[in-house]
Amino acid sequence: MRLLIVEDEKRLALSLARGLTAEGYAVDVVHDGLEGLHRASEGDYDLVVLDIMLPGMNGYRVCAALRAAGHDVPILMLTAKDGEYDEAEGLDTGADDYLTKPFSYVVLVARVKALLRRRGRVGGSPVHVLGDLTVDTAAHRVLRGEEEVPLTAKEFAVLEQLLLRSGEVVSKSEILEHVWDFAYDGDPNIVEVYVSALRRKLGASRIRTVRGAGYRLEGGR
Repeated sequence: MRLLIVEDEKRLALSLARGLTAEGYAVDVVHDGLEGLHRASEGDYDLVVLDIMLPGMNGYRVCAALRAAGHDVPILMLTAKDGEYDEAEGLDTGADDYLTKPFSYVVLVARVKALLRRRGRVGGSPVHVLGDLTVDTAAHRVLRGEEEVPLTAKEFAVLEQLLLRSGEVVSKSEILEHVWDFAYDGDPNIVEVYVSALRRKLGASRIRTVRGAGYRLEGGR
């Protein structure tokens, strides 16, 4: 999943980005409301963490502009303010959830995961079965038969992108876009490294290579 953080407190923004990256998300960070609106409008994000008090354009206006343009990306608003009026205003502009600073990082991660599940990008249930493989996207847990398969955060993120479109071809660029952040300028063949690791752990025939197109996750052993 690819997330955008729009937060002008740079230390907080970078701390959130490091934590969410460790959770397996691809995270981009901007510190200005106008840049946040541009990036959210142009990028294919799965969720936006949006501060209210921003230079250039405040979070209320960014949120309202995205909704007016038809963007339905989940938005979690952050603010140092506290009060029913501020919360109502944020939700009225189209935000999906609201978190008041200071907040627990654990609570923020839980809210992010809840919003992503609510959006239903992987279907109604977080548990998915493909042949002898069981994937719980909520718990980040994978079973092969009765045996748990340990995956790194990045390995799970690649698997999740393939799971989102199980049976379909997912291109290398699509995986890069959602698993690695906007600033990644390394070798795009890194995707092949992680796919190879998943094949070793899940079964060689589980992920098929479609020459010139990408990869397809299948239910076979």
